[in-house]
Amino acid sequence: MATHHSSYDPENSTTHYTSLPGQPESGHRKSLKVVSSILLSSLFLFSLAAFVIFNNQSPSSSSETLTPEPPSRGVSQGVSEKTFRDVVSGGSTVSYVWSNAMLTWQRTSYHFQPQKNWMNGPLYHKGWYHLFYQYNPDSAIWGNITWGHAVSTDLIHWLYLPFAMVPDQWYDINGVWTGSATILPDGQIMMLYTGDTDDYVQVQNLAYPANLSDPLLLDWVKYPDNPVMVPPPGIGVKDFRDPTTAWIGPQNGQWLLTIGSKIGKTGIALVYDTSNFTSFNLLDGILHAVPGTGMWECVDFYPVSTVESNGLDTSYNGPGIKHVLKASLDDNKQDHYAIGTYDPVKNKWTPDNPELDCGIGLRLDYGKYYASKTFYDPKEQRRVLWGWVGETDSESADLQKGWSSVQSIPRTVLYDKKTGTHLLQWPVKEIESLRAGDPIIKQVNLQPGSIELVHVDSAAQLDIEASFEVDKVALEGTIEEDVGFNCGTSGGAASRGILGPFGVVVIADQTLSEQTPVYFYISKGADGQAETHFCADQTRSSEALGVAKQVYGNSVPVLDGEKHSIRLLVDHSIVESFAQGGRTVITSRIYPTKAINGAARLFVFNNATGASVTASLKIWSLKSADIRSFPLEKL
Repeated sequence: MATHHSSYDPENSTTHYTSLPGQPESGHRKSLKVVSSILLSSLFLFSLAAFVIFNNQSPSSSSETLTPEPPSRGVSQGVSEKTFRDVVSGGSTVSYVWSNAMLTWQRTSYHFQPQKNWMNGPLYHKGWYHLFYQYNPDSAIWGNITWGHAVSTDLIHWLYLPFAMVPDQWYDINGVWTGSATILPDGQIMMLYTGDTDDYVQVQNLAYPANLSDPLLLDWVKYPDNPVMVPPPGIGVKDFRDPTTAWIGPQNGQWLLTIGSKIGKTGIALVYDTSNFTSFNLLDGILHAVPGTGMWECVDFYPVSTVESNGLDTSYNGPGIKHVLKASLDDNKQDHYAIGTYDPVKNKWTPDNPELDCGIGLRLDYGKYYASKTFYDPKEQRRVLWGWVGETDSESADLQKGWSSVQSIPRTVLYDKKTGTHLLQWPVKEIESLRAGDPIIKQVNLQPGSIELVHVDSAAQLDIEASFEVDKVALEGTIEEDVGFNCGTSGGAASRGILGPFGVVVIADQTLSEQTPVYFYISKGADGQAETHFCADQTRSSEALGVAKQVYGNSVPVLDGEKHSIRLLVDHSIVESFAQGGRTVITSRIYPTKAINGAARLFVFNNATGASVTASLKIWSLKSADIRSFPLEKL
């Protein structure tokens, strides 16, 4: 393919985004009130007692410093807080004095992240998966949000391309924010995205490829009459963002999409229709609302099959179909979802179980995971989920290492036919191409209070499949135990019960002074019914202060005949943990000071007091993904 592009250096080059000639400069724009009136009608060790023994150790005070509290980022513009604040206290942040070796080790090897700095609408086009992501080209902190662009043929190995869009018009001068792509039947690509205007109003804008025949989609054009949607009456100017992929409506030529917002403390999903993606009408009523959940960001809405094992295009509906409504809750930075039924004629979605409604029931991920987005992959006939995984260390550490945030490994999403209440999330099959050679296969009988070292070449890059069988006599003989158990308030893996915890310890040093256990804990109610909890304990993940140290987790259904099973993807400072085939998922960020490089270890353990556990392990070392700049000069 002939091209005029030279080799791309993302550190120094100018963008290849096509700026429209003759556009109004910032501050010279059409009135939003006029646009509103035109577009809108009326009114989202051996014993894990060893865990306790090492709890008395603390890092040297010479490794700690106090730095001023970092400023708030994003809130003034109406989006969620982008400065991690769990480690801020009394106006100052406790910062650890990191060595270059520690910071270098933290960078992931097979998760997508930019070459530097802060790290939207994925799609598949002419043989390439495209990832558009929010990026700050100037710093490792949030701001100057631009759309980065990368492509891949397998969702694992990525090539950086020039920026897709930059904030250069009055309607997006304060940020090119979240958007979604809709691919029309004739192959056209409509990219709707939120722009933050020159006076901090959230509006929706349209962009499209300048050359649809270009597989790389290098050049993008912003629609001359942007914005195409503005906040309707009754909606705050900072509470209107993140349009979804559109789906075909019940009327001929109609397309529908939803946008998150709130009214008071009630999270809502508005629905718009269009026939041309340049003129939109707000439909009467709302798709769904849940009181007390606050602002809904990054709403996602898509069908799942209750009978088949493949993903579905966004426009599917009918028998054997449920619809998933997902919202990122601005108030607590959690991604929630619910499964229900969609009536396009009435413009209503109804949850199957009101107690598991969106925002008050199930979460996509019980760890550090936010602003997720799915897309339909026509190549593999699957629905693929992406999530943004932020940092949980100090802003000063991010500035020192020169980067911040990663993308989760892409996950396939299916309806859990066995429970009928959950989704199943699982790493895309392409991750297995990174497995280096044959797995280590190990079976261990773990008596109560035991832990065993598992010898691996490198504990920092692993794919682990583990299953656990609990002694049946002990399980059935326990009548009532740990009623009301909760991962977050349990005290972590050092807290022992008759039937747990048991699991895997990743990124630990030899003495277990640093360790991250991922484990099950079984409690029993007064009725004798067992409830399994899946937890990830970061309380001893690092000797450094100034990083998050909490216990993540939730209950997970374990059905009759099922073993307790875990899959772990370990990649330096990120651990993605999947229980029971992906019914419950936890993403952890960890920042060890000792358990790095050759000092990192892997253990399997049973810290229960009254039950033995048989563990079966398959462990692969993972190679690094090839993530680099696209060689545009060779085109």
